[in-house]
Amino acid sequence: MGSSILPLASVVSTLGGLVFGYELGIISGALFQLKAEFSLSCVQQEALVSSLLFGALLASTIGGWLIDRHGRRNAILLSNILILTGSLVLLISSYPALVVGRITVGFAMCISSMSCCIFVSEMVSPDRRGFMVILYEAGITVGILVAYAVNYLLSDSRRGWKWMFGFAILPTLLQLLSVWFLSSSMKKDVSYCCQTERVLMSPAETQEVDDAKLTSSKDSKRAQCDCMYLFQSKDNMRTRTVIGLGLVLFQQFTGQPNILFYASTIFSSVGFQSTNAALLASTGLGLVKVIATLISMVFSDRVGRRPMLIGGCSVMALCLIIIGAFCGHSPMNAEKSCNSVNTTDPPQLTAVNQSVFDLPLDERLRLSHNNTRHENLSFEVGQKPLEPAVSPTIHSSVMNWVILLCMMAVVSAYSVGFGPMTWLLLSEIFPTAVRGRAFAFTNCFNWAANLLVTFTFLNVVDAIGLSKVFFLYGITAVTAAVFFYFMLPETKGKTLEEIDAELRLTRFHHSDSCCGRVILRRTSPQYQRVHTT
Repeated sequence: MGSSILPLASVVSTLGGLVFGYELGIISGALFQLKAEFSLSCVQQEALVSSLLFGALLASTIGGWLIDRHGRRNAILLSNILILTGSLVLLISSYPALVVGRITVGFAMCISSMSCCIFVSEMVSPDRRGFMVILYEAGITVGILVAYAVNYLLSDSRRGWKWMFGFAILPTLLQLLSVWFLSSSMKKDVSYCCQTERVLMSPAETQEVDDAKLTSSKDSKRAQCDCMYLFQSKDNMRTRTVIGLGLVLFQQFTGQPNILFYASTIFSSVGFQSTNAALLASTGLGLVKVIATLISMVFSDRVGRRPMLIGGCSVMALCLIIIGAFCGHSPMNAEKSCNSVNTTDPPQLTAVNQSVFDLPLDERLRLSHNNTRHENLSFEVGQKPLEPAVSPTIHSSVMNWVILLCMMAVVSAYSVGFGPMTWLLLSEIFPTAVRGRAFAFTNCFNWAANLLVTFTFLNVVDAIGLSKVFFLYGITAVTAAVFFYFMLPETKGKTLEEIDAELRLTRFHHSDSCCGRVILRRTSPQYQRVHTT
């Protein structure tokens, strides 16, 4: 890529991720104020949170056609205009307007996410593709952290939710200006870069690229005539589609959307009783997410996609099961959260569920003094002294810290594995001619699963309890690790054409020879022998 285009493309991608992450995370804190101002029921809260996902689901059904037909740059411009429109609608003090505004923003976010990832993956060299695509994910994590910080700072402000939603306008305007400068000169730079790479190629490599382009052209014509191309066994497309669906479905069913959207609610239910304590804990999650994503940016092109994704799933599984074990005594696990207690209202503080995060120092000292005095009084009246035991407050505090650390570990593992690797792999495993539509197809299932998981969260907790919900997430993470071990290829350091050639031949990737083997060239006798048998 031309040197004048790379920095600008990086800015566009990062800002797109920043807006995406901000819009995802801001509802976590805004929900406290919106519930109080509009007296929202649990169903209305779920509908408001899920409206963003519903808009994204709508966009995923037409986004692929839009991207392939009108180009990545125009699609990003459209998403900017829609986000600005939706943000203005969100400033209206009306519940229906909030839902419509969130749907509009969700529609734009989906278009932007697909466009930015495909745009970057097609314009950088293989040794930098992982870093550049994950740069978008880094923008998402920074956006989530900023959203959590804004939630905390504006938690006590009157109608602070309007400022929360309105701040998204600033990075959107910056991205709009950046995209505007990606003019037609970009095509000249890319064309020059491609011509330079072609001069440096050997005759055999040049022939291979020509064959890949011819194959891509044929695939394009076939895809335009047959929408079922993604499900055909030809070119191993069916297996590619299964891998893509596995990436997006396991990503959602491990519960990450609910940890993101309901972070403050979950922390409030397990012992962080004050609103500020819950929001501050959520901000800590956002900070951890940023650090983990930066680590994945550094190692994605060194360690590889496959080990980072499988390793991330394994850590998530362990920590989710631990959280499930420690959530058994939370109010949200024992009570009907939607029928008896509003989850956005902190439960009443008791000696059992109270946390040291919510007690001032003098109150903790007074409580300790009273406990000591009670023990001495019991001894004086002739009763047998009680055995030394851990104070309920201290026991609850330890549980809170374990849950917080495990939540941070889950978020870190997700940010190293599922978060960046899903979108990086989706931009790599499909042929160029159908990449936009294939990305949109899998993204449709991604948002549908996200909508299902998010919209039913409070009711599922209502039915089986918070502890069992986290156990289910942990089991899903174990299943995901096994699936990726057998099905996922390693794409580190390979061109898109080489990845395409490998996936045309291989269906299972669990052997060591698969992940480290040399790609069969289309001009090689081995390749010809496989295709003639």
